[in-house]
Amino acid sequence: MDASSTIDILVSEVGPRDGLQSIDSIMPLAAKKAWVDAEARAGVREIEVGSFVPAKLLPQLADTAELVAYAKTIPGLTVAVLVPNARGAEAAIAAGADKLTLPLSVSETHSLANLRRTHDQVLNEAHVIADMIRALPVEQRPHFEGSLSTVFGCTLEGAIPDAQVARLAEGLMAAGCDEVGLSDTTGFADPIAVRHLIKLVRNVVGDKALTGIHLHNTRGLGLANALAALEGGLTTLDSSLGGIGGCPFAPGASGNIVTEDLVFMLEAMGLRTGIDIDALLAVRSIVEKALPGEQLYGFLPDAGVPLGFTQATRTKELV
Repeated sequence: MDASSTIDILVSEVGPRDGLQSIDSIMPLAAKKAWVDAEARAGVREIEVGSFVPAKLLPQLADTAELVAYAKTIPGLTVAVLVPNARGAEAAIAAGADKLTLPLSVSETHSLANLRRTHDQVLNEAHVIADMIRALPVEQRPHFEGSLSTVFGCTLEGAIPDAQVARLAEGLMAAGCDEVGLSDTTGFADPIAVRHLIKLVRNVVGDKALTGIHLHNTRGLGLANALAALEGGLTTLDSSLGGIGGCPFAPGASGNIVTEDLVFMLEAMGLRTGIDIDALLAVRSIVEKALPGEQLYGFLPDAGVPLGFTQATRTKELV
């Protein structure tokens, strides 16, 4: 059954990629497999399992191809990866990933630091990747997302002009992306800015080509921004188990939204995520054991669910 017919909001877990790339510890492949498997069994429908970047740059993600192969054996799971360029996309396609995300930093300074490429060079890579995908049989084509990184501001460059954001969003779609996403790479977003940029980008690419957002909780506004995104009509929210992660090439960009807290908020609002909260909380033990010394975050794991709480997912599935 199509996941969209049984859930209201898609929570996309990015911890195995965005979380692990930002810490020094290297999680063993067996633990990564256990993490992905446990989250999928808890009801998580999409997991970004890694990034196809050179191992010398991010040794934490050197086993992404093996993890993709394992994750592809899990029924109903969309296996997502980040690709920095066409070479990474080629490897991701060969591994069988279901979704590719190419980051395009709207801050060119950050783009040069992160990908060593200008805006025009990244857009050219997007063209090459799109052509690569179109050459595949229809049933084998992965979904291709262009992520507008640092879209709410950059620690290296500051605020980004609206006209530049709009131009790059349009450029990604013209290059052949299926959709664009908004990414608060540096934790600069606030609810008003979220509403503004959703409207700005949708005016350029259309409603159907903007459905998701990647938010950080750097200054404690993560869930407030997620709520603003929902009010703006977005239906896919990225988050990381335990809130681990950030961007290693954007100083101070720590802290993804905590998956556990996000799922609780959505379910408390009566929105179905398809995720069992008790099973999700149990996944933390896998990550804690595999990353001793690394701090995990989250209010729900500490406080627990309130007395009498009933999940929207469970209630509506019984109707």
